[in-house]
Amino acid sequence: MTGAGGTTAAQRFIRSGEDIPVDIPRVPAREAAQDELSDPMYHEHDPNLLQRGLDRFWEWVGDLFEGATGSAPGGPLGLVVIALVVIALGAALWWRLGTPQRTVRPSEALFGSSARSAAEHRTAAEAHAEAHRWTEAVQERMRAVVRSLEDRAVLDPRPGRTADEAAAEAGRLLPAHATRLRTAARVFDDVTYGGRTADRAAYLSLRTLDQDLEDTKPLLTAPTSPGAAG
Repeated sequence: MTGAGGTTAAQRFIRSGEDIPVDIPRVPAREAAQDELSDPMYHEHDPNLLQRGLDRFWEWVGDLFEGATGSAPGGPLGLVVIALVVIALGAALWWRLGTPQRTVRPSEALFGSSARSAAEHRTAAEAHAEAHRWTEAVQERMRAVVRSLEDRAVLDPRPGRTADEAAAEAGRLLPAHATRLRTAARVFDDVTYGGRTADRAAYLSLRTLDQDLEDTKPLLTAPTSPGAAG
């Protein structure tokens, strides 16, 4: 049957059906959307994992700065002033206290925890020297010097003795080598506790001192300073 304008009833029914919305359940619709969005073509230009991590980090820094700015008196300018005050206090403490120094435990002042003979220290020193490990060679040679003096009863064996103490005590009984002993002790301290690096010349000087001390007889009594008697 044809109505006005030549439009049939079937045509009117079809056109009216085009305007009727499709009613799809919520869960299937969500799953269908997720399946569609999982297509790689939608993620070709997404940032990688590192970029996303950096973006999150900078967002966190920005939020932290905004929170600090809001709580600091005077806003951003007040935050800058507080930061400068903290830096100034840190610099003052560093200047007052100085650079932290390593604390040397007396039991490890010279020989450490191992007990070696003078010959063993000399052997270790020569092995380090052959490998051009001059710092270790100097350390072992100084230990050999002190251990040899103890073996010869020039020095009394005493745990915790430092290189400086050994040099001072030995220098009183071996005055001809007192200056060289003090120099050797200072070199030992510099490379062991001061972070310096020894060289071949330092080791050869210490080895020569070790050899010379072997041929030197100590004084029976230490010389007294002028004015000590009476």
